[in-house]
Amino acid sequence: MSLLTFTGASVDPLWHDLTLSVEPGEFLTVLGPNGVGKSTLLNAVLGTRSLTSGSVSAPHRIGFIPQQRMFDTDLPIRVRDLVGLSIEHGTMSRRRPRRSTIDAALAEVGASGLADRRVGTLSGGQQQLVRQAQAMATDPELLLCDEPLLSLDLSAQRAAVELLDRRRREQDTAVIFVTHSINPVLAVTDRVLYLGPDDHVTGAVDEVMTGPVLSRLYGTDVDVAEVNGRMVVV
Repeated sequence: MSLLTFTGASVDPLWHDLTLSVEPGEFLTVLGPNGVGKSTLLNAVLGTRSLTSGSVSAPHRIGFIPQQRMFDTDLPIRVRDLVGLSIEHGTMSRRRPRRSTIDAALAEVGASGLADRRVGTLSGGQQQLVRQAQAMATDPELLLCDEPLLSLDLSAQRAAVELLDRRRREQDTAVIFVTHSINPVLAVTDRVLYLGPDDHVTGAVDEVMTGPVLSRLYGTDVDVAEVNGRMVVV
């Protein structure tokens, strides 16, 4: 049974008539130029952006890694408390989350050593680890990732991709990964959703990332070359 389903979904004027199902454990990479509604797609899943037509059916437990925005340097809250707040959000109970649950989320992303640091004192890369921990803390069925590799160095990027890939393989968590470049996730991507200025296409990497398909989406000649295992779109 599909975990997430779009049926004839549109958000005017960005994208139209999107019919798409995402299965448990699937890694879907969302590509496209600026302004075509990649982040809006995630917001439609979260319910923070209304569809203008069609429908979307999503699971209850969703983890979200947003685009990088630095926390205020004067923010006094500790990392442990911030992750705890993400667990409490939307629950009926006023009970505080167990310390072990918070510790497990931090450990999963390799941020145990940051637990008692003030979030405003962390580097951009460290703050992104905290956002990963927030997303993992609720044991999500679906992970929405909006440019999650920004501000991370190459080593941290690889670690983040490995984390997501391990999570979906071991826990059957589906991943929707918005990015401008497929190369960091090329080896783990099952399917691509490419949003163009006037249309979209979904399929395996070798079906979508071709000159003819991208030329049709952009309305102009586009070439795709593979250079040392990396895809280059020109």
